Amino acid sequence: MLLDRFPRVSLSHAPTPLEPLDRLRSVVGGPRLWIKRDDCTGLAQGGNKARKLEFLVADALAQGCDTLVTPGAVQSNHVRMTAAAAARFGLKAHAVLERRVPDTDADYEENGNILLDDLFGCARSYVPGGSDVAAACAAVADDLRAKGAKPYVISGGGSNPVGALGYVACAVELLDQASQRGITVTRVVHGTGSSGTQAGLVAGFAALRSPVEVFGVSVRHPREKQEGMVFDLACRTADHLGHGGTVQRERVFADDGYVGPGYGQPTRGMVDAVTLLARTEGILLDPVYSGKAMAGMIDHIRRGTFGENEHVVFLHTGGSTSLFGYKHLFLGAPDQDVARLRP
Repeated sequence: MLLDRFPRVSLSHAPTPLEPLDRLRSVVGGPRLWIKRDDCTGLAQGGNKARKLEFLVADALAQGCDTLVTPGAVQSNHVRMTAAAAARFGLKAHAVLERRVPDTDADYEENGNILLDDLFGCARSYVPGGSDVAAACAAVADDLRAKGAKPYVISGGGSNPVGALGYVACAVELLDQASQRGITVTRVVHGTGSSGTQAGLVAGFAALRSPVEVFGVSVRHPREKQEGMVFDLACRTADHLGHGGTVQRERVFADDGYVGPGYGQPTRGMVDAVTLLARTEGILLDPVYSGKAMAGMIDHIRRGTFGENEHVVFLHTGGSTSLFGYKHLFLGAPDQDVARLRP
């Protein structure tokens, strides 16, 4: 009932699985570990953006738009899924790709998400790193209007109050799954970037009066900036829901200790976390978001941040397609031993 009044299309295979991570726990110890498999949403190899796009595409269709315009980094999961959603509903898509990651190679520029963008028929233009991508998207939209199109501009990551509704829905879904399993989830850990996933979860749990804590691991911004972005969007999402005033600032947390050199730039901890989950659970993370988030969660487990009796859920936001843009980092993986990655 929380979301019934909002237009929505069907793009995801929900509810996504909630699975135990018992073999990972046997290596890292700590609390009961679970994984919410939003890499299994189905659209274009899966990922968290499918939930957001259900509300964003519905809004675009309600406004009679025919082209989706959105920004992202070159290996953007959001762009890939937006392009696929556009194809599903007979729309066109145009991506403004920011060269946000320095010193990339041919795999990064031509493989992974870029390959799939091409398959989905997504037009694209490029801007330098640090550009005002919102202004660049507005310019593309103006050009499309001049040519007779009706563009719908989606902010980076689908992170606005409409898109964040997708993770309000996820909050509802997760609590229902936990109830069915007879467990009490205490925390949800995930990678936070454009802020829409975390803001939606925070707003959703607040509206439901749930004490679940959302533990964001920043993949780009310093803690103060990231938490400010999340809090602002969570408040605006709560207002959009009709539950204004329910989000408390102290419920917003983002650890910036695992970003490394910058957005999309690898860290040893990320490589080890991706390898460890592949070797223990047969699950593929991505090098930009979920890999760094898993590195953060493992480090906090080893530091004793989480109690052993807690039920901690790792939200897998998808993106393993981008592994093909970073293959040089993992070519030595067959020679690695899980025992080396134990504490």
